[in-house]
Amino acid sequence: MARYMETLTIERGGFRIKVPETWWEFDVRPESRDDSIRRMVSERMDERLELAPYRDTYTAFLRRSAADAWKSGALYCGCMAESFGGDTPITGSVTVSIVGGRSQTGEPLSTDPQVIAGQLAVREAKKEGDAWRKVTTVEIPGVGPAARTYGIEDIAAPDDALQRTIRAVLMQTFIPVPGRPGKVALVAGSSQVLDLADSFFDIFDAITSTFRFVE
Repeated sequence: MARYMETLTIERGGFRIKVPETWWEFDVRPESRDDSIRRMVSERMDERLELAPYRDTYTAFLRRSAADAWKSGALYCGCMAESFGGDTPITGSVTVSIVGGRSQTGEPLSTDPQVIAGQLAVREAKKEGDAWRKVTTVEIPGVGPAARTYGIEDIAAPDDALQRTIRAVLMQTFIPVPGRPGKVALVAGSSQVLDLADSFFDIFDAITSTFRFVE
């Protein structure tokens, strides 16, 4: 992380992670997200007055997205949007969720990284420009082994009746939660800037390497 920029330490219930200090949080917590979203939208509208007629649309969309993220287990979402002189900003995000599952008999699913990696599908690109996914295991310093996928993937667009997809750079790391059978901390990094995939893989890996469980 040090080679990118100064960092900001985020601590939530049960974990700690560091992100670049220029990133901002998309608040998904029920007790604070409505006020946070209202302030965020107001700040953006002040900067882009032409968007003012769409205030209610943006606010409703962001509130729905935050509620859906919380229901799916998300506890933190950090975002970046940097402009380097081009027409399109460089954007990306990292989300930390606590997820888990059970077998048909009700037993917690294994959180062993080798088992998880064996259950995740590899996808090979058949031609240039195709989506792809690799599966591996990594060692998180101070935490231990974790399963990981990374690649260029097609993600289902939320609430889209036409079932369209969004192509994105995606890295997901599944970290077993100590003392909680069947539960993993899922650290997911994504960006739609496909040309910078390798750079984003480095950034997401660096951020994930700072993940720690806390009492």
